Amino acid sequence: MGLWGLLYCRRHYASLLAVVVSIAVHGAPYASAAARTALGFVESALRLGHRVHRVFFFHDAVLLAADSVVAPQDEQDMQAGWVRLQQTQGIELALCIANALKRGMLDEEARRRYGKPAATVHAAFTVVGLGQLIEAMMQSDRFVTFAG
Repeated sequence: MGLWGLLYCRRHYASLLAVVVSIAVHGAPYASAAARTALGFVESALRLGHRVHRVFFFHDAVLLAADSVVAPQDEQDMQAGWVRLQQTQGIELALCIANALKRGMLDEEARRRYGKPAATVHAAFTVVGLGQLIEAMMQSDRFVTFAG
């Protein structure tokens, strides 16, 4: 077998080892390491050739999607990292609707439904129900949780 054959076999073998992963993030963006650790995990998984199906933000982690958040200059901008992944990799960033509404996180549809003056969720994030979480678990080989 020549060099090209070995390279083909290596690439084919690596694709067989690739898995589909979905992620749950629970911790508040700047009060816990959950979002930062999850972001690093997702970036590493993508570099290794795995596919990330969906990232589901629960509890205080939904605050990561606040459209008006400005990260302090001496801290990592967590939202920018997730938005970049969504824009470059097409990964769905999903917010639990119950947790989002309790924290004033409204997409345009919720803003209209509840008669509020402004949507507060960054456009890169979607507000979804628990059915999306179940679907993500069913479509994935692994489901990884990052608690706060």
